[in-house]
Amino acid sequence: MGFANEKDHPEVAPSQFEMNFSYSDAVIAADQVQLYKLLARQVAAQHDLTASFLPKPVTGVNGNGMHTNISLQRKGTNLFYEKKGKDGLSKPGWQFIQRILSNAPDICLALNSSVNAYRRLDPHFEAPNQIKASAIDRGSMVRIPLGNERSARIEVRSVGARLQPVHVGLTVLRTGLEGPIGEEDDSKRSRTRFLPDNIFDAIRLFKGSKFSQELFGEAVHSKFCELKTAQAERCPKQLGSKVKALEIMFHHEVTNQYLWSLF
Repeated sequence: MGFANEKDHPEVAPSQFEMNFSYSDAVIAADQVQLYKLLARQVAAQHDLTASFLPKPVTGVNGNGMHTNISLQRKGTNLFYEKKGKDGLSKPGWQFIQRILSNAPDICLALNSSVNAYRRLDPHFEAPNQIKASAIDRGSMVRIPLGNERSARIEVRSVGARLQPVHVGLTVLRTGLEGPIGEEDDSKRSRTRFLPDNIFDAIRLFKGSKFSQELFGEAVHSKFCELKTAQAERCPKQLGSKVKALEIMFHHEVTNQYLWSLF
């Protein structure tokens, strides 16, 4: 199919799997994500099963994320690698992370654009909802995997599984390269910040963000806010203990009859 599968293995929730394939250029990798999802659905259907990429198809267990790994190269050199750097990352690598963290609340809607995605950002289920970076803490929205000169990278873990990957690539890359870095406040340095826990707060932050307007352009930014507000207002504000039909309508594909009957 034009790309290499690296490894698949069971994850924490029942019937949940992690799928990984090799890195590629950003636009090519985005196409490969879509192709991989299509293949997963087709193979599952041949076994009378459903492959669901809903961020939180079942409450009470871990949700589905689309962990996005990124590194930058110039003339074949990995710009994120520095042997003696903190966690093996170079200064440009840490600046990339700082820009993402500084603008995390403003771009949260772009990386979690459905009502159901905010069910996944629940700290009780290893959700990466903390606005910080770490090599080991899985609650951090940015993880720094162990790497070498070739594989050093960052992993943005807060991305919902159902997003369009070109949209994700644009958001993460432009934020990491061009996003403003906020000034550090020594009095607040020890405080942990969190991503929005519902789509209404995410819309408000995205709508009021000057950087988000620059990121997508005024027309796209305005239309995106309008569409996401309409989708959010069709859904119950109090999500409750069961995933509801209106949460996934117009958002997600679910063909398994048993799963659908739970909504």
